[in-house]
Amino acid sequence: MSKRFLVTIVVTILLVAGVFFLVNQDTPAPAVKGPSLTGQLVDTQALKGKPYLVNFWATSCVTCVKEMPDLKALQQQFASQGFSVLAVAMAYDKPEFIERFAQERELPFVFLHDQDGRWARAFGDVAVTPTTFLVDADGQMIKRYVGQPDFKQLSGLIQKLL
Repeated sequence: MSKRFLVTIVVTILLVAGVFFLVNQDTPAPAVKGPSLTGQLVDTQALKGKPYLVNFWATSCVTCVKEMPDLKALQQQFASQGFSVLAVAMAYDKPEFIERFAQERELPFVFLHDQDGRWARAFGDVAVTPTTFLVDADGQMIKRYVGQPDFKQLSGLIQKLL
């Protein structure tokens, strides 16, 4: 077997395993901060007290684009209870594309551009989009999704956390 073939198999296994990866409830969300596209400082430590979702995405990712209406619905459904969605665009995305995307779709959540990769590194070297993390009010990561989440299940989890 060639070395390249073995590497391909290992990478494939890791990606498939990642889809089923569940973060332990004892895993604290990373302390990371940075500016949103509107210039406001976003700090995960300041979000403690209410659950939130961190969604790593890209404008070039078909699945990411497809799930945005579902993320919008979650934000609208639970915002009055303090829930928030952070949409973290990957470093390779262009800021003007991100801004246009958010404006055209009237997306109500906070958008960040991870220009230096700080957010992706802090959340475990996120490389695959979409990757989504649900964080509880105590700042503990409850769930990690690689790929599109089951939004009905996710909505139920959020309801339990509020």
